[in-house]
Amino acid sequence: MVVYLGTVLNGSNASNAANVAIWGGTCYFTPLIGAVLTDSFLGNYKTILISLLIYLLGAMMITVSALTPSCDEGSCHSANGGQALAFFSGLYLVAFGSGGVKAALLPFGADQFSDDNIEERQRKSSFFSLFYVCLTIGGLFSSTVIVWIQENLSWALGFGITAVCLAIALVGFLLGTPVYHLRAPSGTSSLKSVLQVVIAAFRKIRLEVPLDSRLLYEVDDTTAQNFGHQRLAHSEELRFLDKAAIVTDFDRKGTNLCNSWRLCTVTRVEELKILVRLLPIWIAGVVFSAAYCQMATTFIQQGSAMNTKIKSFSVPPASLSSFEVVSVMAWVLAYNKIIAPSTRRIYNNEMGLSQLQRIGIGQFLMILAMATAAFTESRRLHSAEAGAELTIAWQLPQYFFAAGSEAFCFIAQHEFFYSQAPETMKSMCTAISLLAISLGSYLSSLILTLVVLFSANGGSPGWIPDDLNKGHLDYYFLLLTSICTLNFTAYVFTSRNYRPKQVILHTL
Repeated sequence: MVVYLGTVLNGSNASNAANVAIWGGTCYFTPLIGAVLTDSFLGNYKTILISLLIYLLGAMMITVSALTPSCDEGSCHSANGGQALAFFSGLYLVAFGSGGVKAALLPFGADQFSDDNIEERQRKSSFFSLFYVCLTIGGLFSSTVIVWIQENLSWALGFGITAVCLAIALVGFLLGTPVYHLRAPSGTSSLKSVLQVVIAAFRKIRLEVPLDSRLLYEVDDTTAQNFGHQRLAHSEELRFLDKAAIVTDFDRKGTNLCNSWRLCTVTRVEELKILVRLLPIWIAGVVFSAAYCQMATTFIQQGSAMNTKIKSFSVPPASLSSFEVVSVMAWVLAYNKIIAPSTRRIYNNEMGLSQLQRIGIGQFLMILAMATAAFTESRRLHSAEAGAELTIAWQLPQYFFAAGSEAFCFIAQHEFFYSQAPETMKSMCTAISLLAISLGSYLSSLILTLVVLFSANGGSPGWIPDDLNKGHLDYYFLLLTSICTLNFTAYVFTSRNYRPKQVILHTL
């Protein structure tokens, strides 16, 4: 996008950077909006349909804007108002359309599988893996084929291909309409529900929570079924929030039982408890994502300082992301065909490794990836001192471990947040899970800024100077190894003490 804004729309460097930053921030925020609309009012199907239409309209507007040249016979001028308006309007339509799709598509796909039998539950687990692989392949196609077409053939053709892909996706989605299993929205904003529990609990802050949880307010099975809601079992953690479900004499008067700002059901309270219990797992995901971001930044910088020839082939450092994508697919295939069946037999259960165990394996593999990158960089610096260049093939192991960590951690994290999410917050928890990946990039930028600030002083070039041969990128990777190790340790502690949600089955 920076290239397009600079070379086609002829914007300044400052304005280009600002526009990309603002648009990127919008893309991170829109899934939360899509999640609220999905869970509360529209449902997954309508959200996906409307979002795809907005997405497609945005892509078409960007394509049309790219058809208007801003350079004639070697002289370039600023884009006219109509061209810029069409481009930026399309760009923000894409941001809002993609936000709805990101929030609703994954939980909608998972909803198509029933939890009533083992085979369907296993297929649901495989679905999360295949869904992630499809995202990875799409990203690879976009960053290679589409980018090459845009830079070497035509920007309009590149944008047009993405619009055609969206049109095909929309048609394919509509064709499946007759067989979809649809989950009705709750009709109440999930954010509103959270606020109601907090406010109701503070209103009764002076009251003592009864020892017998059966004295707390809850609707009966029939009422829950009529509203299509699950009833959740009471848990002993975070007892302060239970105050929201204490029934007082005032609550029994008139219509006060219907005032959710004063009195909430045990299920509503438990939904908030679930979000709080997910928080440490989510934070661990943010830290993990900060390390994962190195593949798009410092790994490429490291590769640029190496011998990019493998035998007679010249390998651009950024192209090793293709090896990482292939490795992700290999890890996913190995898990689905070898690891999962083996662990099912070993643990004698239907799923084999739990979602939390798989996340932990991914966290551990990221430690190996960072440690391997540090070792490779140390070897590279020693080779540079001897006047030689280390071949870029040395980077393959760190990409392989990073791919394994991605295959285990990200897929299991999405699956875990979906499975643990309250029935009325499936899309919200999916959006929150995706947000962890986005925030990881900001954390990575913060860590990098602090490293440069504290290492480059007193005339020292610092750990990450422009000339990496004068720095110590290996120290930076060792720092990330240490951070990942601490994160893994904290994750093991929190995951071992995690209490999964318990649904009360309807009684006949």
